[in-house]
Amino acid sequence: MRIRIVDAFTDRPFAGNPAGVVLFDSAFPEDDRLQQIAAEVNLSETAFAHPLPAGSQDADWALRWFTPAAEVDMCGHATLATAHVLHTTGLASGTVRFAARCGLLSATTHDDGSITMDFPTSPLTPVTIPDGVAAALGATPLSTHDTSEHIGDLVVELADEKTVRALEPDIRALARHSRRGVIATAPAEDPSRGYDYVSRCFFPNVGIDEDPVTGSAHTALAPFWSARLGEQELTGLQASARTGLVRTTLLGDRTLLTGSAVTVIDGELLA
Repeated sequence: MRIRIVDAFTDRPFAGNPAGVVLFDSAFPEDDRLQQIAAEVNLSETAFAHPLPAGSQDADWALRWFTPAAEVDMCGHATLATAHVLHTTGLASGTVRFAARCGLLSATTHDDGSITMDFPTSPLTPVTIPDGVAAALGATPLSTHDTSEHIGDLVVELADEKTVRALEPDIRALARHSRRGVIATAPAEDPSRGYDYVSRCFFPNVGIDEDPVTGSAHTALAPFWSARLGEQELTGLQASARTGLVRTTLLGDRTLLTGSAVTVIDGELLA
């Protein structure tokens, strides 16, 4: 079985967020098998996909995502990685449609190799700052928002970019405050550097202390920052150690996520 490791939301190797990609000829094997492979790959997510029968009305491929610990409802970077593999291997061109747990998704590959994905927007609900969040993060929130069931995160607005970059959170304490994790965000200190806002994402409840670059989080960050900055099109920098850029376009209940990807490992799964 062929397996590829793809760095997503970057145009160079060893940056962005690495994802495993495994393509099957037909139906998925048992869930336990998928989980074992994802645990062995031991990246934030491994994507599994198989082609749907010709003539399927809504989608071309079925797509699922697993962290080393659990299956997730939505994953941006592993979808980007999968679309990149389909395009670079000639299995798809132009726009490919995926049937996933969060609904129908699509990914369009452009002439420069960048890929634009169409995802559902994650609605935001303002909530009172939960007790213990400031202590767990090590920073004082300006506001907190719950997200939709697809991602299940708490968005925490902080004062500035410097505060986001300096976070050294208590990961175990953060696990008590959302179903998946916490997205910390602030406006860019200097938008002339090519991004409008920064974020960092901590997902202890699915086995990921800090995710390098999180496409799904930007389905919530896009409406959050579009409302504050008055712009439909924005660029977010995820300020993890690997870093990565996500270009977002807010279209009401859909959000477009654009980025690049690079295949860094192409190998064989022997077990």
